[in-house]
Amino acid sequence: MRIPTSLVTAASLVGGWQAARRTGVRPLGGVVLAAGGAVAAREWSRRTTPATTAALVATYLGAFGLSHPLAKRIGAWPSVLVVAAVTAGASYVVADRRP
Repeated sequence: MRIPTSLVTAASLVGGWQAARRTGVRPLGGVVLAAGGAVAAREWSRRTTPATTAALVATYLGAFGLSHPLAKRIGAWPSVLVVAAVTAGASYVVADRRP
């Protein structure tokens, strides 16, 4: 069964942020983020080359990092939705749509 990494990445970015926000426990958000990243990275490594997997992992981690300064400019929800959409789009184009 192929796990759609676009869904995993988007859900873990949004879910991690919500877990941290709603509980007030930032490390809990990190756990959600790390779990989603691990699942996605495992799937990327099965479907793509090591270089592509590394690029997608960098995109995922970069999105998380970028969401913080972006939130100061456009707000938290829009920031998280933007980085989740970009990461999901990259995951879909590079790894998910392949047969």
